[in-house]
Amino acid sequence: MKKILIVDDNKLNLAVAKNVLSGLYDILSALSGKEALELLLTEVCDLILLDINMPEMDGFEVLEKLREMENCKDIPVIFLTADSDAETETKCFKSGALDFIAKPFVPEVMRSRIGRVLELEDLRKSLANKLMLKTKEVDDIKDKSQKDALTGLWNRNYTEEAANRLFESGENGALLMIDMDNFKAINDNYGHIAGDNTLKMFAETLRKYCGKEDILCRIGGDEFVVFVTSVHRKNELSNLAGDILSDLCRKLDECKFETNSSVSIGIAQSPVDGKNFKELYNAADKALYYVKQNGKNSFHFYSDKKKAESERAGSQVDLVHLREIMGRADSGKGAYLMDYDNFHHVYNFIRRFVERNNHDVSTVLFTAVSNNGSEPEIEEIETALELLEKAIYTSLRRVDVSTRYSSKQLIVILMDANTQNSEMVAQRIIDAFSQLYTNDKIRLEYGIAQMNKEPATN
Repeated sequence: MKKILIVDDNKLNLAVAKNVLSGLYDILSALSGKEALELLLTEVCDLILLDINMPEMDGFEVLEKLREMENCKDIPVIFLTADSDAETETKCFKSGALDFIAKPFVPEVMRSRIGRVLELEDLRKSLANKLMLKTKEVDDIKDKSQKDALTGLWNRNYTEEAANRLFESGENGALLMIDMDNFKAINDNYGHIAGDNTLKMFAETLRKYCGKEDILCRIGGDEFVVFVTSVHRKNELSNLAGDILSDLCRKLDECKFETNSSVSIGIAQSPVDGKNFKELYNAADKALYYVKQNGKNSFHFYSDKKKAESERAGSQVDLVHLREIMGRADSGKGAYLMDYDNFHHVYNFIRRFVERNNHDVSTVLFTAVSNNGSEPEIEEIETALELLEKAIYTSLRRVDVSTRYSSKQLIVILMDANTQNSEMVAQRIIDAFSQLYTNDKIRLEYGIAQMNKEPATN
């Protein structure tokens, strides 16, 4: 049953109104505007019948107060008045009343007008509710189109638009491009569920370091972007990148993945490195590439890269001088030990070379296995592989190349080596390893394959 509040300083008018409406509505009454306002602090009404001419506070003043109250601002009001002139009628509607009822009350007219107003109010509420639901539906669709489904972070399109809006408003910031090293190995070795959970962990960790005005985005795969507006100074950005790096690497270690996964971060600042999102993104990407090419698991500023290039530009070299400079990092002894990503490029280069020149090149895959059949401790395997790397380095020539494929395997490329020579080299490496590794918990197994030929195992 609808609840109606009748406000009138005349008790007779209140009694008549209650009598006309009783049985149809739940009736509340008040003898003054002040009493009505106090009553509405605790009561919820569907309609207010409000007398205009009252002492202390007339009906227009009461209605003005009602519109200031959050719980009363939308309650429909019908004025009660003995004045039926056009001026009063106009003032009633201008003040926000939906109708007025003239005194003395005519029961059928009163019931009819109240019923019509309540019916209109129900229709208004229904339409308002439908509009709210439709607006929410549209907002949800828009939100989904702007967010990454897996992590709930913003996607690139939204991030680019939002960042450019900040630039247009005169805001400066920094873009951190954050990439997980060896993420593919997590998917390959532990499955896509483990990979998805790792990406979610990345997102949750990055949220810890973002301010309200910062924009956090998953570009795709294992690549994330943080557009930072809350931090501007280089030393503060260094601290932020260092904290993110340490936190993410610690959590990756806690996952116990045997994939050598780590984190690399490239940083670009506006306006020195770019004045819009695209320019900053490209600069941060180059800074990230620098990290990837220089050992990973670190962060680098694009401005530092530009500074180094500028310094080199100030001193031009000829080919003889260039050869001397480039060769200074080479100790001149042993095989090249590379990270897996760079090794992959070298391998493909050598394979194409072999296809064109018909050279003998062998690939040797060493695997550390337990001597007693049980799974050895991770620390023991790591010690063994570090010693194997030393054995490989000291046993091979400068033209040979090696990398650690996983926490249990190393790959070696032997240049100008047929299968027979490769067997001898592999055994020499095992002999050198045996002199370094004196424990009996782990032994080495190896397989040999000539490029473009079937592998042989021992």
